[in-house]
Amino acid sequence: MNSDELDYQQMNGLDLAYLGDAVYEIYVRQHLLAMGLTKPQQLQRQSKQYVSAKAHAALFALMEAEDYLTPEEMTYFKRGRNANSHTKAKNTDVVSYRISTGFEALVGYLYASHQIERLEELVTWVFKQVEDGKTKANGTTKNNKQKGRQNRPKIRIVPSKLSAHKRLKR
Repeated sequence: MNSDELDYQQMNGLDLAYLGDAVYEIYVRQHLLAMGLTKPQQLQRQSKQYVSAKAHAALFALMEAEDYLTPEEMTYFKRGRNANSHTKAKNTDVVSYRISTGFEALVGYLYASHQIERLEELVTWVFKQVEDGKTKANGTTKNNKQKGRQNRPKIRIVPSKLSAHKRLKR
């Protein structure tokens, strides 16, 4: 084995996810630029549809439904999903975050094991699912979310005695 080659079989799930995140991000950026998007704000907004943890969770549900992954690919997906990252999920729930880590580990595995043809097949499939709108969560739109907020009771936050005491000491 060349000193620059990665022994993907020995890599833990988080290492594979770290690699997979970078590889997948390059595919997404290249795809968006090829679509003719050039403004940074457009690129950022569009990329979220492909790279968010919620999108990855929806994509994995589709992969499961279609039995898209091989048993070996599922093994590497699970290696990433089950890895304990000690990182708090941002802008998503823990389950989606872990599924996203599994998806990234899968991409990292395919890349590190030089299965580029399969990786590109997967990425092409993913892009098609996103562009066909199959990763949108139950038709949730910005307007639906805002309507839901209007129906929730407003909660008034009252500082506790302890926090008031801390402020007085300063």
